[in-house]
Amino acid sequence: MDNETESGSAGRNAKGTGIGIGVALGLALGTAVGIAADNLALWLAVGVAVGIAIGAGFDARDRGHR
Repeated sequence: MDNETESGSAGRNAKGTGIGIGVALGLALGTAVGIAADNLALWLAVGVAVGIAIGAGFDARDRGHR
């Protein structure tokens, strides 16, 4: 069998990887804003929260939910 994921389509992300991507993006943005605003702790937390929301959206889109 080819390298297929659980969804059965080759080339798609494995289940749950959207959350990881979202958190990474949120951390990057939160760090940048936190350094610029001189309040790193607050903006890291905001970045992680936004990243989780974005990641959940990525996962829902990959599963075909709205």
